[in-house]
Order: sequence, then C-alpha cells, then structure tokens
Amino acid sequence: MLAWLEAKDPFPPVERALKDPNGLLAAGGALSVERLLEAYRRGVFPWYSGAEPVLWWSPDPRMVLYCKELKVSRSLRKTVARGMYETRVDTAFRDVIESCAAPRANQSGTWIVPEMVSAYTALHDLGFAHSVESWRDGELVGGLYGIGMGKVFFGESMF
Repeated sequence: MLAWLEAKDPFPPVERALKDPNGLLAAGGALSVERLLEAYRRGVFPWYSGAEPVLWWSPDPRMVLYCKELKVSRSLRKTVARGMYETRVDTAFRDVIESCAAPRANQSGTWIVPEMVSAYTALHDLGFAHSVESWRDGELVGGLYGIGMGKVFFGESMF
C-alpha cells in the first residue's frame, strides 16, 4: 500500500517502495527544503506532474555513475578540444531549470512544474542545488541541474 505523507510524517523505509511502478514510495507532503534534503539523504526524489500530488520515488536498481568509470567518446573529446563551448557552474541555475522544464518534441508536458522550480531554486540559494552549463558565444546552449550532498551529485534533468 502506498504511504500518504502529511507535512511532518517521515518517509517510509525505501524497502517498501512498489515494484510496479518501480520505486513509487509515497505520495503527499510538501516540497519544503527540509523534506527534499531528507528525501535525498534516503535515496528518494520527487517526480510528478500537474494536478497529481507530490509523488516520491526510490527505484531499484538506481543508476550510479562513478567518475572513474566515465567513458568520454572520441568525438566528444574532439569537440571539447576545439574550445567551442565554455563550461560554467552555478552561473545560470534558474535558466537551466527553466530550460529543462520547457516543452520537448513529442512530449505533452513536464514533471518540472512551477513548484519544483521554486523548491529547487530555494535549494540552490542554500548551496545544495547546482547547475553545470554549456555556453557558446555567450549563449546558454545546454545544461543540467541536480543536488550535491557530500561526495554525491544527484543529476535531475538536462537540456
């Protein structure tokens, strides 16, 4: 059975997450800074859209990319070597998250609703949420945002 969270309720153990859909753990609660930080500490994240209540997820298995295992393709190495793009961190957080939320081809909506933008911007203002940006000729052309806690970065979305 899916747990319904009131404002101060703790998350259930992630072992209780549903198998179908994979990882759905709880619904309800708010996107407060405290709730979001507690979620990430437990391996839980929010993902919902429009009129749905906040849905909290912890799928099994989770994808983990270790820096030492990252394989950069030859074509990407060449592109980087040409110096066509500048990489910046945390210089345009709100622009990155809003670009991630923008409609994409073959999609009718987004899970990055205005409440998510506000919540993650609050986390950014407190130093927990970060953006990595690609710039070309002074224009933001790509980026990703996520949460940094300790030695872990939880990538949320990119464009």
